[in-house]
Amino acid sequence: MPLVPPPNPQPVAPLPADTGVPLIDMNRQYALLEKQILAAIKRVCSSGRFVLGPDCSDLERAVAGYCQTKHAIACASGSDALLLALMACGVDSGDEVIAPSYTFFATAAAVARLGAVPVFVDIEPDGFNLDPAKLEAAVTPATKAIIPVHLYGQCAEMEPIMTVAQRHGLTVIEDAAQAIGAEYRGQRAGSIGQMGCLSFYPTKNLGGFGDGGMLTTNDDHLADKLRLLRVHGMQPRYYHQVLGINSRLDSLQAAVLNVKLPHLNRWTELRQAHAERYTELFRSHRLEGVLALPPALPDRRHVWNQYIVRVPGGRRDALRAHLSQKKIGSEIYYPVPLHQQQCFGYLGVRPGSLPETDRAAAETLALPIFPELTPAEQTLVVQEIAAFFGAFAADAGHALEGPKFLKRPAGKKNAKTR
Repeated sequence: MPLVPPPNPQPVAPLPADTGVPLIDMNRQYALLEKQILAAIKRVCSSGRFVLGPDCSDLERAVAGYCQTKHAIACASGSDALLLALMACGVDSGDEVIAPSYTFFATAAAVARLGAVPVFVDIEPDGFNLDPAKLEAAVTPATKAIIPVHLYGQCAEMEPIMTVAQRHGLTVIEDAAQAIGAEYRGQRAGSIGQMGCLSFYPTKNLGGFGDGGMLTTNDDHLADKLRLLRVHGMQPRYYHQVLGINSRLDSLQAAVLNVKLPHLNRWTELRQAHAERYTELFRSHRLEGVLALPPALPDRRHVWNQYIVRVPGGRRDALRAHLSQKKIGSEIYYPVPLHQQQCFGYLGVRPGSLPETDRAAAETLALPIFPELTPAEQTLVVQEIAAFFGAFAADAGHALEGPKFLKRPAGKKNAKTR
């Protein structure tokens, strides 16, 4: 899909340095859709059908169409979606499930809640997703499933992952919580493995007004099982066939999401344009050598849930402090990878065994990229990052030139940031 041009390709007048830029501003999106959203909420309130009502069924059909799957099954959160998917494929105590350590906690927590064992595999340095080259070595006779995470809005390298899974008879559960609409070789996230898991947390590309989730699948049997598991295993009413959980999407959330879903492609195009503009701005300030910019990898549709830069040399936290001082939002996803979390200490993961994961946790920083972000705000973000590195270079006796900090000959003045 071609990128839309940046909303204002002409030179942008920068904002005053003290204006600030939020990491995300959900009020801007709400203001554009307020009338439609309030009307949808009022309709649900008048109907009295607040849980798994008609709005939920409408959303399930729409999301299945959007994700190019036969089925979409709504649930209470993205975390529950992962848990339900593992339950549906029979993961039990003692089973092993392979996943990256560089991801949100819910990916591995769902495995551990069932008494199964998370087995962490390192990531690729460019896309931050599970490295397929390291996957096969992690498979054992106890392995039951693989959870590739489509982190930050870009799909993992699914073809080799699916090949390993098929060779060993493993279920693939796509953690697409950050990647609705992302594609890998023309296939939508959530349509490649046996199941996909989506999140509608408010900060996601398609976000509700609270928690909400969805599972996608092309397997009729799995779809029936997921529908049963999300309502305590109950069918018909008060007759319980299996032990399920209570994970029902409420109709108010579905109503809000039904209003928003038709706008998702346009919002994705804006995110893509913002990512392209960031890259141009960083290059114009000659920063691409002191920051590692996030690539859109081949054969992908990147939906840019986050724009993540790498800040090497131990300067990430200082840069974030500088941005905070200038009222520019940023975030670290994720400062402590899962294999280093106290609650997973019992797994005994050897220190240094996941070097790319450790490096990403120490270097990555998320910058603002929500759809309503303005060119002037992006300009300010990059200018303040350039100012930080210019000050750093001056203090260190280096010049900010080209691919790296270059040592200045003695007696020469420090270069100013462009």
